[in-house]
Amino acid sequence: MTDLVRLGVFGPSVLVGVAAATGALDRAGLTVEEVPAVSSAQQFEALLAGELDAVLTSPDNVLAHRDADVRILAAIDRGLGLSLFCAPGADPAKLRGGVLAVDVPRSGFAFVAYALLARLGLHAGLDYAVLALGTTPRRAAALAAGECTMSVLNAGNDLRAEGAGCTRISRASTLGPYVGAVLAAPGATVDGGSAALWALTTALLETSRALVAGRLHPAAAAVTADRLGLDDGGVRRYLRMLVDPREGLVGDGRLDQRALHTLCWLRTAHGAPPPRWTRA
Repeated sequence: MTDLVRLGVFGPSVLVGVAAATGALDRAGLTVEEVPAVSSAQQFEALLAGELDAVLTSPDNVLAHRDADVRILAAIDRGLGLSLFCAPGADPAKLRGGVLAVDVPRSGFAFVAYALLARLGLHAGLDYAVLALGTTPRRAAALAAGECTMSVLNAGNDLRAEGAGCTRISRASTLGPYVGAVLAAPGATVDGGSAALWALTTALLETSRALVAGRLHPAAAAVTADRLGLDDGGVRRYLRMLVDPREGLVGDGRLDQRALHTLCWLRTAHGAPPPRWTRA
């Protein structure tokens, strides 16, 4: 008999897929149901309503929910290629007057976009419009279709966008150490000693460490091709990204203090309330 964990995700997780394919979830006694989000706001509404047991989400989403007790259990990745892109045919040097697609205007990846565009001398509301389109897969499709001018994409969506003719302009990693995704859960669930939650954390970190160490390559390649729809070249690039020390998986699950400072700087630099957090 296995325990069911309802895990909120923004798109198909290769890490979860590899944990399933290699038996890590079975050994942990878990069945993981991945529940796609429409947006970060909707994902946290579902988490706080008890419709999800845990989420893979931007750490900024945790920091943004100042009045909710949500705990970060483990850092998962450092952005997985998170980058600013422009649409096919758009001139990266002529983005003024364009439309930036974001999940929601005051969220983690949006702050990354604002910071990267500010380096080009462009500022939200003055030099470009901001359009809330929801999750990264949705924004990638909209960018490729020319429904917006710019967006920030990662986790294989960036590779598909390049294949569709979009141009990678700059990378989030140039802003400083960064964490793109964490595993998080409500404080009540954590304090309740949920065995399933801790088993999930252990299984994902076990899988992450193995991938960073160069193991599980055949399984990772098959899962990446299946879940992300990438061709052989895209799969190879994605697997290299998984083990990249600046943008790949966080094998030990630790939330680096420097990365946390980057997250806090991005929030406060773009008008969001300063985060309030404590270390467990």
